[in-house]
Amino acid sequence: MLPIYDSRSLDCRTPLGAVERGSRIRFRAYPESYRVPLRGYLVVEFDGYHLESDPEKSVPRVLELEMFHVEHCGDRELFEAELDLGEVGGGDYIGLCFYHFRFENDGGYFRYGARAGRTGGAAEFYGAASANQFQLTVYEPHDVPAWFGRGITYQIFPDRFARSGDKLRPNTPLCDGTTPASRKRKLSSWGDEPVAHAEYFDGCHQVTNRDFFGGNLAGIREKLDYLRSLGVTTLYLNPIFESFSNHRYNTADYEKIDPMLGSLDDFRALCKSAHERGMRVLLDGVFNHTGSDSVYFNRDGRYNSVGAYQSRSSEYFPWFRFSRWPNRYDSWWGIDTLPAVNEDAPSYRKFICESVVRRWLREGADGWRLDVADELPDDFIREISASARDEKDDAFVIGEVWEDASNKISYSERRKYLLDGGLDAVMGYVFRSALVGFLRGGSSAEDFRDDLLDLLENYPPYAIKNSMNILGTHDTPRILTLLGVDDAAFAGPKENHGGVHTSPEHRAEAVALLKIASAVQFCFVGSPTVYYGDEVGMEGAEDPFCRRAFPWKSSMTNSHGSVSDEPKVTSYQKEILDWYRLLARARAELAALVDGDVSFDCTNGRSMVMRRALRRKGSALTRSQAPNGADKKNENDVLLVLNASRSLQNVNVPRGTFCDFATGERLSTDGALELEPMSVRILVAL
Repeated sequence: MLPIYDSRSLDCRTPLGAVERGSRIRFRAYPESYRVPLRGYLVVEFDGYHLESDPEKSVPRVLELEMFHVEHCGDRELFEAELDLGEVGGGDYIGLCFYHFRFENDGGYFRYGARAGRTGGAAEFYGAASANQFQLTVYEPHDVPAWFGRGITYQIFPDRFARSGDKLRPNTPLCDGTTPASRKRKLSSWGDEPVAHAEYFDGCHQVTNRDFFGGNLAGIREKLDYLRSLGVTTLYLNPIFESFSNHRYNTADYEKIDPMLGSLDDFRALCKSAHERGMRVLLDGVFNHTGSDSVYFNRDGRYNSVGAYQSRSSEYFPWFRFSRWPNRYDSWWGIDTLPAVNEDAPSYRKFICESVVRRWLREGADGWRLDVADELPDDFIREISASARDEKDDAFVIGEVWEDASNKISYSERRKYLLDGGLDAVMGYVFRSALVGFLRGGSSAEDFRDDLLDLLENYPPYAIKNSMNILGTHDTPRILTLLGVDDAAFAGPKENHGGVHTSPEHRAEAVALLKIASAVQFCFVGSPTVYYGDEVGMEGAEDPFCRRAFPWKSSMTNSHGSVSDEPKVTSYQKEILDWYRLLARARAELAALVDGDVSFDCTNGRSMVMRRALRRKGSALTRSQAPNGADKKNENDVLLVLNASRSLQNVNVPRGTFCDFATGERLSTDGALELEPMSVRILVAL
């Protein structure tokens, strides 16, 4: 049956998905004949409307395009209209269009729009009431390096991943004998519990994050072969610059590696060794705020510089906003140890772009992840990206955004960072929320499918192909824990959540759900991103418990090579590790998982069939882009078949012959496949 309208159907819209500026889009709607539609209109609202002295460059607020009646189709009437974006804003319009359909008959009018809570998909009848709008994303095309989205990313919290050397490095700033005891970093033994309780510090009780386990860059370097066994091609490092805290998001000096992590030579050696193994290095850029204890602010007077806190004549004074100097100033979310910078200060922008972004790319980094991208001006993000690409033509810039980045509003402003050549992609928090919500039973497979289809429709193609698809990060509970406990476990102050973990009686179920989650992650378009330790079932509630030390067989490595390149794991943790290695092999061997289109053959309650398939000709996702001998990959369609329920399910699958990638079993299906409770299979068409 024809849909009344479906934004994801070629019967209704061409082209599909986000479109380049200046595009022409054809819309077809099929209202029911019994409603006697006599006239039809495509009603388009331009989010970025503006009037110019030259009418041809103006963007109207609302544009009503008459739809022409084409033919009678059974019990439907076909109406058609074309939106020519080349005639909007001089063909330069970039932003969002929201639209619905209005039809008139002798009795009045009626509308069709998107379903409530959705921006795309099948239309819904609204009668004479206001209709929920469909979204059309219009973007500026730009070249994005393919290396990130084609590979596997591994996120490392540097203090907790691996330590080279047989002891901590106490003789570093904030640890040496010249530092007052009240300001010193606290040194912990590998495997200790992170400190979660508040202490009296700087005149109040607060969590200081000054407990250090001694992970360092040399330790990461010595574990590169372990990471290679996981198929890792990108190392995403949380901040590595000198800072007071273990998370290092309160930067003290952007031009120095934190001494506890190592030296400039250690960084260069890490990048060199990573590149030799086909890995790239992505750094964390924290450019919305600094630390109060920093070269630039220097509230504690610990640095030789004259900071903005110390003098209005400081060269850094324009970098910060004071309401009453020196003690009242803008800070990130009101945290006074994180003074917010004035990103509009020309000297600050020049420093970040030239002395930080470019400099560390020259030293060996390959790209940047921009912390709290929502709080950076769009034009500043464009400057950062332009500087990065000018320094290294295949540099990659990704932003931290927790919501749909195509339509995000922050500080009362619609953000265009994903549409205007600023960001190449964003972190996949929307992907994670949808997947976790489904696996924890908060939504159906149909809801999960539609969440993913919304992303596929709203994001520009380059952003989809390079999405950082996460299950967890340093800012979220560990995925195994989240899948093994209920919300009640997170009640009360987070300092009491150190014991939150999956109980033995629920562990098998949590592991099964983790295998489903990671299979979806590795089979969906974009870069599957593993938070360090998830591949061995590390557990923990929110930070700092999601930032525990990695469980190596030996707690340290030495300069003669790694004491152990393998983690210390129990039987269920080994099962998880083996599964992740299998998924990495699937990404390496099955071309469709990297270059294929995404579709959903079946969704039903707690079961789903997702298909990845190569287009054979003329597609941006064809094999023609595959580098490095990828022509040797299996190019057949791949089906991800999952059952997230606690009961045996018959899942509808296409008729045909398949090979189970995990077991090698050859099977023929007659339109259905029996799937065990909480299980997943990767089937390769034969």
